[in-house]
Amino acid sequence: MKKTIIAFIITTLTACPAFAHYLWIETSASGELGNRQEVKVYFGEYTYGVLEKVDGEGFPKVANFDLWLVAPDGKKENLKVKPKKDHYVAYFTPSQEGTFTIILNNNEIEVIDYTQYDFGIFKTHYHSTAKVLIGNNKTNTTAQNEKGLAVMQLPSETDQAKLQIWYQGKPLPKQEVKIFQADLWEKSLTTDENGMISFNLPWDTKYIVETTLKEEVPGNYNGKDYEFTWHCATFCIK
Repeated sequence: MKKTIIAFIITTLTACPAFAHYLWIETSASGELGNRQEVKVYFGEYTYGVLEKVDGEGFPKVANFDLWLVAPDGKKENLKVKPKKDHYVAYFTPSQEGTFTIILNNNEIEVIDYTQYDFGIFKTHYHSTAKVLIGNNKTNTTAQNEKGLAVMQLPSETDQAKLQIWYQGKPLPKQEVKIFQADLWEKSLTTDENGMISFNLPWDTKYIVETTLKEEVPGNYNGKDYEFTWHCATFCIK
């Protein structure tokens, strides 16, 4: 009975865009100068243990993403990715100390008609970031998404995570943010007037931060009209 309920929930999540799959980046939170750093890109539902296969039905529809590395000095370079079984992988070798930001952006996804789910016809915009610290010089991660959502992590001297949500280049107040862990654990927070949230990290585990927004502006993409854009941004804390 329990397996049947879980299977039903996962099917519902896949079908309904309000609880849709998301892209996220995983990498070690710290590294060393001259040592190659591995970066992985996943698509699925982390808290439900769902990792879509690269050659499956869903992943190819969102695989036209760009992956960038922003160095502490602001230099930006494109990272080449290679497909694996259930993720894409990329590598970089840090040559300076400080905070590196890895940025995934995908604003080239076909229009979807979900009127049968009472959600409408929409275009999806995925964005994801992750942080790698080399040395001890902690600084903000980089938020670069002028057309959508972005999550910035700020340094914290405590065991708390301190994040700021941005939308089209400005901090986003009163925005719902969800924090996921494995085994169906999640928590919802709301940003303050400066787009800030903070939360404790009591367990040595992986946290996926997700926030979504409907941009109620119609448009046309690849010859198909849409009613709004569904923005989704994620940030992984390991």
